[in-house]
Amino acid sequence: MKEKKGNCLSKKGSSLETLLAEMKEARSADVGWKNGQSWGLVYHAGEEVDQVIKEGHNLFSHGNALDPQAFPSLKKFETEVVAQTASLLNAGPDAVGSMTSGGSESSLMTVKASRDQAYSEKPQITEPEMIIPESAHPALDKAAHYLRIKTVRIPLATDYRVDLEAVRQSINANTILLVGSAPSYPHGVVDPIEELGQLALERNINLHVDACLGGFVLPFLERLNYFVPPFDFRIPGVTSIAADLHKYGYTAKGASLVIYRNSKLRRHQFFTLTSWPGGLFGSSTITGTKPGGPIAAAWAVLNYLGEEGYMRLVREVMDTTCILQEGIKNTGQLEILGQPVMSVFAIGSNKLDIYALADAMVKKGWQLGRQHLPPALHLTVTPPHTKIREAFLADLEKAVREVEDQDPENCEGIAAMYAMMGTMCSQVDLKSFAIDYLDKTYRV
Repeated sequence: MKEKKGNCLSKKGSSLETLLAEMKEARSADVGWKNGQSWGLVYHAGEEVDQVIKEGHNLFSHGNALDPQAFPSLKKFETEVVAQTASLLNAGPDAVGSMTSGGSESSLMTVKASRDQAYSEKPQITEPEMIIPESAHPALDKAAHYLRIKTVRIPLATDYRVDLEAVRQSINANTILLVGSAPSYPHGVVDPIEELGQLALERNINLHVDACLGGFVLPFLERLNYFVPPFDFRIPGVTSIAADLHKYGYTAKGASLVIYRNSKLRRHQFFTLTSWPGGLFGSSTITGTKPGGPIAAAWAVLNYLGEEGYMRLVREVMDTTCILQEGIKNTGQLEILGQPVMSVFAIGSNKLDIYALADAMVKKGWQLGRQHLPPALHLTVTPPHTKIREAFLADLEKAVREVEDQDPENCEGIAAMYAMMGTMCSQVDLKSFAIDYLDKTYRV
């Protein structure tokens, strides 16, 4: 029987020329993120920054930051990136932090630190809980799942921010952590961090701010005189903040940061083992081997762009965001959900099938994120969208006219699947449905 190509190692290997040709061919099926077709997943700041990433990453692609004595260069880069970001977030002189592989690892680290601190300082807590908004990133639920912590999800108010009174009523003797987003991924709004900080101080509970999206935008927006709700370490109750370098920091994937107000909490993040014959083992984050490439590339990009570079990129992206939002409203059929503070927002409609609109836009070459509860389309605006914003709005206007009289019962493909989801919960286990989808997608 003929073996499926790619399932077995070739006996002799292939030439670099052959491999690159095959890889480029495979890439041709991917979404065109460089030309703005994708409204998420990739954050591209231009060819010059790309070159900085490649050069910095390649120089340290074999480096391993697990051992700072062997790679003091990577220790220098990581500590300087942490310090620069802590300064952006108005942390004090005692602030510390770690680079991670992404926002999910940053979330897991801060949840672990809070859990282990509670075990150490509040031994009466044996079943820890954390309180998060319904709009909080699923990485926090994943962290709680891995670490056996109960997650208490709080509904959103009409402005799509977390309901403060519901948070207050949910705090109990087992609560170890509150979470707020700056901004939330689904709607781009900033939770009431000041009020959450006050609650955290009153109840002696940690408060983590998920600024994975906003960490490298909100500080510069504030300097550009946009309104930015308080969210950072200037709020006394905030104990940790996560910010993704590989999102609006425009660095190589995967690179994120978790910053702590002081080392007291971060000490609970670390893992050590003293009884291993291989020697005293310690790691600062989840990973053992810690790739040097993303660390070096992040340091290179931050120092290449500097404050002026980030200000320029934020100004450019926000100008485009304002134009896009105005054009979306002008369709007469769509609305922006809530009051998004930056370049991440959701489109909803009470007049047409939003998923049918998404399918119509796919046919025109645009990939928009699909959301539910309520049904919406998600846009993350980045520099490539500056050049295609008029073309996008023109296609959106056409798509709106195509679907405004369409019967939702007749929508096709993904639109039909999402239309069914409202009733699926009563017919099947939606979690099993999602697991089956993943299992089939990643099956050999």
